[in-house]
Amino acid sequence: MDIKEVRRQFPILDQEVNGHPLVYLDSAATSQKPLRVIEAVNQYYREYNSNVHRGVHTLGTKATDHYEGAREKVRKFISAESTEEIIFTKGTTAGLNLVARSFGDAQVQEGDEIVITYMEHHSNLIPWQQLAKRKGAVLKYVPMQKNSTLRLEDVEKTVTERTKIVAAALVSNVLGTINPVKEMAKIAHSRGAYMVVDAAQGAPHMKVDVRDLDCDFLAFSGHKMCGPTGIGVLYGKKALLEEMEPLEYGGEMIDFVDLYDSTWKELPWKFEGGTPIIAGAIGLGEAIDFLEEIGLDEITAHEQDLSAYCLGQLSELEGITVYGPESADERAGLVTFNLENVHPHDAATILDAEGIAIRAGHHCAQPLLMKWLDVTATARASFYLYNTKEDIDKLVAGIVKAKEYFTNVF
Repeated sequence: MDIKEVRRQFPILDQEVNGHPLVYLDSAATSQKPLRVIEAVNQYYREYNSNVHRGVHTLGTKATDHYEGAREKVRKFISAESTEEIIFTKGTTAGLNLVARSFGDAQVQEGDEIVITYMEHHSNLIPWQQLAKRKGAVLKYVPMQKNSTLRLEDVEKTVTERTKIVAAALVSNVLGTINPVKEMAKIAHSRGAYMVVDAAQGAPHMKVDVRDLDCDFLAFSGHKMCGPTGIGVLYGKKALLEEMEPLEYGGEMIDFVDLYDSTWKELPWKFEGGTPIIAGAIGLGEAIDFLEEIGLDEITAHEQDLSAYCLGQLSELEGITVYGPESADERAGLVTFNLENVHPHDAATILDAEGIAIRAGHHCAQPLLMKWLDVTATARASFYLYNTKEDIDKLVAGIVKAKEYFTNVF
């Protein structure tokens, strides 16, 4: 992978922030967009802006072709069997809530179990928490090891014959842990349960094959993988999606409407009520083309190399705590840390003054931080295909400056 050529395709990186060249290390929150994605969205609005599916005129046909073409690109990207299994959503959160409400409400009864992990993002925790409250079900957590990983024997013990749904992140957005969701799906299915995967931090960075994982549902967002904001994907096995009721009613998703009853369109459109996110889907399709031309294996290897380098550099500093697996082979491209006697927001502010963008806070994972890591906030640097070891050198230098500043001031 030619990193210089990759970086040239991201116009936002060619700027200074606070008098320093921008070092963007916040891709786990949202990735930057290559020029071709920006231009694809712009071209839709400039040249063939129209609603989809509803018109026979030329612009409508072209918009529909591009919108449905993007669905086919997504299908290939995650190796789904059919485009009927690809539902466009607002993002991972919307997809997981759709599963919890439409599928979960129909499947889970009083006394049943829902199993998740301590490392879940709020988007893959609250929907199941609220489902358990609505139904009188039991919400259970798979124990986590001191090295921030899951043991399959613990999954085996936690998932029982009463378990209806197992939900887990493919990659933790705080720890970077890569979870064994394929093996977890096998355990879930052996108990008669269904497997739901939050792939928001996985799909942008590694190959995802839903048929190999044998998950029942999988959700991810476009904006974390070089696509636009406001577009996401929910994959579901066709037989399960056909059983589910839509949550949003109105135009686009109907087959026939009578005064006192209505019927729905076939998959996937029965879950896409109203005017869909047309520009977002087109931009996501272009982002997929971009990532696949570079190669997901290349991107994975590049990020693991950056993670290993960053972990090595940070290990030489005193007064720093790094969270997550020690080995770069067991984590994705992000490093979460805290500095002794320095609040993460203060550290992030000092780094921002140096042109370095990181994330500070609870990262929408409060139970993980407060119950497991025993902190209220952390700092997180996350990497993507456009980052370099020079970026990490600047990060480390900025951390040293933050430590020195607060040591001298206080």
